[in-house]
Amino acid sequence: MDFRLTDEEEAFQSAVRKFGDKVLRPNERRIDTEGRIPDDVLAEMAHLGLLAMPVPTEYGGMGASATLTELAAEEIGRGDFSMATAVFFLLEAGWGYVLATHGTEEAKREVLPPVCAGKAFLGVATTEPTGGSDLASMRTSSRRADGGFVLRGEKAFVSGVEEAKRLGGGHLTLSRAGEGGFRFMYVPTASAGITTQKFDNMGRMGISTGALTYQDVSVPSKYLVGTDGRGLDLAMEGFSVARTFVSAACIGAAERALETGMAYIRERQVFGQPLGKFEGIQFELVDLWTQVEAVKWQCRRAAWLLDTYTLKGDDSHRSEVNRAVASVKLTAPQISFECVKRVMMWFGAAGYTKDVGLELGFRGIMSYLVGAEGGLNIMRIILGRELLGKEFVPYK
Repeated sequence: MDFRLTDEEEAFQSAVRKFGDKVLRPNERRIDTEGRIPDDVLAEMAHLGLLAMPVPTEYGGMGASATLTELAAEEIGRGDFSMATAVFFLLEAGWGYVLATHGTEEAKREVLPPVCAGKAFLGVATTEPTGGSDLASMRTSSRRADGGFVLRGEKAFVSGVEEAKRLGGGHLTLSRAGEGGFRFMYVPTASAGITTQKFDNMGRMGISTGALTYQDVSVPSKYLVGTDGRGLDLAMEGFSVARTFVSAACIGAAERALETGMAYIRERQVFGQPLGKFEGIQFELVDLWTQVEAVKWQCRRAAWLLDTYTLKGDDSHRSEVNRAVASVKLTAPQISFECVKRVMMWFGAAGYTKDVGLELGFRGIMSYLVGAEGGLNIMRIILGRELLGKEFVPYK
């Protein structure tokens, strides 16, 4: 078992870190206050190949592995502490992969090149006002019609609603297909019959969250993703990929928080000595660093499993992949949030100010505790199912 990165991986990670230091950090406050990622930042990401990285080169992507994409996610989470750019990144990567793998050739050639070029947005719409993981309550439905499908319903807490309007693009949307099956389709936000609503979040201000309402929206058959009726399986596959990159971004943010804190406690003089000499602070730092280091390698293993099985179409290790992804999505946001919270406390009253900047991460990382890409208790349910068996799932 070799834990070393290849020379190419190290060089790529270094390049993305430079991008984070030179482009993202100087813009993160602007991203937060203006409520959008500047077009020049997206253009630079596209130039570096960071948008929808797993998409094959023939459609404008890098054809990157999950491991390489995970490394990029860490650095983007470190660079833009607000997590907004990381959200944009992981949505493009996770759902770009799904469309590239399971979409029709016509849809791939139409949708993916502008997404990879930063000139269109691609996200996912599964959650509804009645719940996210409670699929039994899903009301959005689609029926067959001449030349495609007709979609009706509502999705809520959808990332990128405004970006899909501003840049163009849309969302992979899950709907009921009758007979207990589900349908997964790419739905352009500009389609007739779609109305949008923007929510006012506490963090991640640089990427919008909102609702999409579908009033008999016509969706051409070319936008069907995968086999009709098996949309749920494809959505879950996409979430396994996206959750891994979520976790990586949280790890990058945690490392930045600790770096910020270590620089401070080396210099801050209290009672005639550096704050870092006090065991109450030093031991807390060590405990946090150890947890971050452990979850980082847990995340790298999840990415390796995706590369070894999922991205190769091998479903033989689904349970192992599910356990790895759910466990890292359960732990990484919690550890990251704890790092930010504790470092804020090291700064005392200054940590509560925007001048220090830790509140950006505090607000952004919280989204992954309350439910984005799957809440913590959903991860626990997944792990319980994989450990004990499906008969122990607490819902039908």
